[in-house]
Amino acid sequence: MINLKYPIMRQELLDYLRGLSDFDYQRRVWVDGQREGSIEHDELNYAVHFLYDDTALAKNPRSTIGVFLYDVAEADAVEMLVSVLDGIFQKYGTNLSDSQYIGLPEWTSVIQAAQWVLGRLR
Repeated sequence: MINLKYPIMRQELLDYLRGLSDFDYQRRVWVDGQREGSIEHDELNYAVHFLYDDTALAKNPRSTIGVFLYDVAEADAVEMLVSVLDGIFQKYGTNLSDSQYIGLPEWTSVIQAAQWVLGRLR
């Protein structure tokens, strides 16, 4: 395997994917505000900012190959998750609460997509 320029960013991505892939975690931590291990606070907004603002994952995931993704397959997997999130944001906007987002009927597609991506990135 190739050496990544920023393996810590990969770990951060994996952490966000774990949160996006686990409804119980989302309810406990994002909505109810429970502390989880060493994490004092987490919310959907953190994962969204990582994907859309802090990295090129939402606009050009292939540009992160060698940075914190290993290959095209990983980039394409992340692109699919972003597409699912884009659909929700286009339909409902970006100002709902975490509780409202995870209560949407389409939210299960985010969870399933994140689980699928997480399985490909491990």
